Amino acid sequence: MEDILEKAKKVAEEAEVFAVTSESTPVHFEANRLKHVQSTQSTSVALRIIREGRIGYATATELENSQELVDMAVETARFGSKAEFEFPSLSSYPEVEIFDSGVEKISTGAMTKLGEEMITALISNTPELLCEAAVSKGVVSVRLINSRGGQTSYRQSFFSLGIEGTLIQDTDMLFVGDSQSSCRPIVETGGITQVVLRQLELARNQASAPTRLMPVVFTSLGVASALVRPLMAAFNGKMVLEGASPIGDKLGQRVFDEKLELWDDSTLAYRPSSSPFDDEGVPAQRTSLIEKGVVRNFLYDLQTAALANTRSTGNGQRSRGGLPTPSPSAFIIAPGKTGFDEMVSDIKEGLVVEELMGATQGNILGGDFSGNVLLGFKIENGKIVGRVKDTMVSGNIYQLLKEITAIGSDARWVGSSLNTPPLYLSSVSVASK
Repeated sequence: MEDILEKAKKVAEEAEVFAVTSESTPVHFEANRLKHVQSTQSTSVALRIIREGRIGYATATELENSQELVDMAVETARFGSKAEFEFPSLSSYPEVEIFDSGVEKISTGAMTKLGEEMITALISNTPELLCEAAVSKGVVSVRLINSRGGQTSYRQSFFSLGIEGTLIQDTDMLFVGDSQSSCRPIVETGGITQVVLRQLELARNQASAPTRLMPVVFTSLGVASALVRPLMAAFNGKMVLEGASPIGDKLGQRVFDEKLELWDDSTLAYRPSSSPFDDEGVPAQRTSLIEKGVVRNFLYDLQTAALANTRSTGNGQRSRGGLPTPSPSAFIIAPGKTGFDEMVSDIKEGLVVEELMGATQGNILGGDFSGNVLLGFKIENGKIVGRVKDTMVSGNIYQLLKEITAIGSDARWVGSSLNTPPLYLSSVSVASK
């Protein structure tokens, strides 16, 4: 990396080298049986330069041919965007615990056993269920150096469990599932299997939903599949700069229900989305986005922050070796004071939505969502009475989140980058055949 940087400094005003090395071991199950166990290793090196005021960029999967990497970056700088930023110099970074040596010690045999435990727990309850499961572990090493003396690195472990089940009866298909992830080993499968067993139990009976505006409780999984993607787009500093965000001119204004609190945080211990710095070497931080319904900040990388005359929020993320762009680290929605059962008991007729299919295919930037209910349940007289089929839910998050009936008291992680409680919304458009 030092050789690449020295060669780049000779032909550019500024330069940065970013390298990622990862080792992972996934164990996959298909149709209730072990399918394969494999180990993979990968290395990615990215060079970013500022030459004659413009950004040049090149990537490679090895460090050997440093001159070729530099030449490619110089060539792309001819057509690159004008650089509005400077690379960060040597800085102090927060101590973020994201490595557990215990992950590397988990054997593939132990991982296989975890997958078998999940499958056994589900098919013992529902023998006809066909399960796909995955248990994965790995370690990622990141290092960054630049021409301003910036130099930093970290090592991160990760471990994940997940299972999906499909139950086919004639023309009816039921999909259930759950997952967990951490930087620490996950050795108990009960948290996942209990969620899926509850889904199966609630789905044993079927119910029909009317076509009209209805109260809907979005579980944590439901919030993730329907409501979060438009929010992530709205708080993206690049979208704000381009005038595409509906809340780009609402800084300091109340846009959402005063019960809603949202922030981005990349400093949480043992979360796969955490790190001491972002992919540009900017220190990690917690950034408040919504406080009591008021828009407080947007998420920026170095370039978009400079264009917006502000500072980077430490959200410059690279996807598959690309140029950094503003991206959330971990969206956290603050829990409320209402239990899930209390929400359900308050509804005379409504729905519980666990997952929507295709909800993000609409006008995401405008806040619209519309999707088929892949897994959802009917509420009648304060009780869940069965699973709904052939039902669609749609709405606009800016209208719905302006008046939130209740926010759940129990938040949970969905994937590696969202922590959210259930949300109870009183008037959501529901359509069914």
